[in-house]
Amino acid sequence: MEIERNSSAVLTARFPDVAQGWEHWVLLRSDAHHDSPSCDRALEEQHLKMMVERDGSWADFGDLFDAMQGKFDPRRNYDEIRPEDRCQKYYDSIGDHAAEFYEPYADRCLMLGTGNHETATLKNGNTDLTDRLVKALNTQLKERGSGHEIRMGGYGGWVRFLFTINKTKGRSILLKYMHGAGGTAPVTKGIIQTNRQAVFLPDANVVINGHNHQGYTLPLARERVSRGGKQFKDIQWHGRIPGYKDDYGDGGGGFAVEKGHSPNPLGALWLHFQYVRDGVKYKLETEIE
Repeated sequence: MEIERNSSAVLTARFPDVAQGWEHWVLLRSDAHHDSPSCDRALEEQHLKMMVERDGSWADFGDLFDAMQGKFDPRRNYDEIRPEDRCQKYYDSIGDHAAEFYEPYADRCLMLGTGNHETATLKNGNTDLTDRLVKALNTQLKERGSGHEIRMGGYGGWVRFLFTINKTKGRSILLKYMHGAGGTAPVTKGIIQTNRQAVFLPDANVVINGHNHQGYTLPLARERVSRGGKQFKDIQWHGRIPGYKDDYGDGGGGFAVEKGHSPNPLGALWLHFQYVRDGVKYKLETEIE
């Protein structure tokens, strides 16, 4: 697998050796809030290890950091800082600990995107935590002699998955990601936005959102006509990634409870590619509990 940058919003991942028996799993993550005491790190690590066992790769679409406890952040609550990060160099500490945690999985990471927690930290603390983490992990990779380089994503963007099948035939699958916007959507779960996105993203095969801590996959069937005039149907897969932060807890108190939020699922999604009849089939699958 090779990954390259086409523009500030478009990345390309190439798979040059697709043939009979080939498959590839991509762990799609968002909203880990890794430095929060409410992050289920055991579940997060379980999924990353599962990705390694499947010989897969992973991409993160923002809010990997919680990062709300900086001196000038109006959201700060010092009770929400993990013990190892209670220090003057708060942002440095959560960044260093994240680099240490993700280092074993760095050579399988396609990209790290940004979410509203990272953009808020840039606004309130004048530091780009995602950029710092990408640079730290790439430095580790270089020191290990790895030829892999993690790419920096945006709040939204595209990943082009390009496949060379049986050394001759080409195939592309386009993933559009957007970290997300709005509230928790307790009734619709964000599916209204899914239908809006289907209208203005006609070229996407897969559309991924996070942010509201809901979790689902939704296949939308489409009728299409090829350049050669052949009528066919396909599926545009939509996915919402819940993440790993359980801020509801036991329901006894805290921000989520005071706001009347319901418990949210935890986990991630898989994008599963598989060789099928001289082609590549793709499907979204859940890893949610």
